[in-house]
Amino acid sequence: MLSKDDLDNLGTGKRYYLFIFLLIGLILLSVVYSVSIGQVSIPFAQSKEIVLHALTNGTLGSLEKVQNDSFINIILQVRMPRVIYALLIGIGLSLCGTVMQAVVQNPLADPYILGISSGASLGATFAILVGFGSGAYLVQMGVAFGAFAGAMLTSIAVLLLSSIGGKATSVKLVLSGVVIGALCGSFSSLVIYFANNAEGIKTVTFWSMGSLASSSWDRTPIMAVVVLLGAALFLFQHRILNTMLLGDESAVTLGINLSAYRKFYMMVVALVTGTMVAYSGMIGFVGLVVPHITRGIFGTDHKRLMPGTLLLGALFMIWADILSRTIIHNVELPIGIITSVIGSPLFIYMIVKRGYNFGG
Repeated sequence: MLSKDDLDNLGTGKRYYLFIFLLIGLILLSVVYSVSIGQVSIPFAQSKEIVLHALTNGTLGSLEKVQNDSFINIILQVRMPRVIYALLIGIGLSLCGTVMQAVVQNPLADPYILGISSGASLGATFAILVGFGSGAYLVQMGVAFGAFAGAMLTSIAVLLLSSIGGKATSVKLVLSGVVIGALCGSFSSLVIYFANNAEGIKTVTFWSMGSLASSSWDRTPIMAVVVLLGAALFLFQHRILNTMLLGDESAVTLGINLSAYRKFYMMVVALVTGTMVAYSGMIGFVGLVVPHITRGIFGTDHKRLMPGTLLLGALFMIWADILSRTIIHNVELPIGIITSVIGSPLFIYMIVKRGYNFGG
């Protein structure tokens, strides 16, 4: 006979998988809807056929049902790369936010607040305005490298600063991140101020507000590899992440060196963050709010929390992109503005409600 606790756990498990399948279904529907809207409106049913045909290599979906051949090019060459970008950015930001909150045991932690995004933006700004070569490929690689280097150096600086005067604590990590982030922001402004490059300054505006307008199939593989490998890594790190919430004393009794894992995790987060900032600019609040929402639904166990967070983050970014393109007719708002407008009230609501207890 199953006990009441066993029945409760069974029910919880069923609800968890039901919610996961629901999120996957919503993502698929949102993807089709996203590629249907734009200056050229494409019927939802035809968009579905095109997307299914592309995803299954022709096994599902019939292009014969598509009334206009131009719809195929519009969806596959223009809109699908943007949706893939939104999926990857949502997964990456949510992943980094969840990991950083566990690493520093602080619900306010994410790459944006800890200064990693600001460091990546400084590196990208320097690459754009100073230049890394005349060829298009070299310029693009220079921007990506600059963002990555800025994120890595910022992470190292935060770790070193928080370790001064003793062992690094969660409070010292957050304060160090705020200080380093502000410093990187100041240097970015200084570089922009002295740059005599109107086009470069216009391009730098992209980094400060975030955008998916530069999405293309050529630029997708690098970000896909980095984000998906990072996600695959942390999906199997739930035991360590759970231990981090318990604190260093509990970790010692379990024989786990959290200090080494913290440094390794921050380097991986810096790599993922630097890559995302290189291709989409600074997009705030996603890594802060989405993990909180998911934690309120699935609990604090990272074995269940991480998959739910990645899926919810992807769904959140798809709809943030949809709103950025449709909220004002014939005007595309920077997606960073949309995520902040949505994320700020949600976070304020969670603070006011006080029904949420981080880590338990």
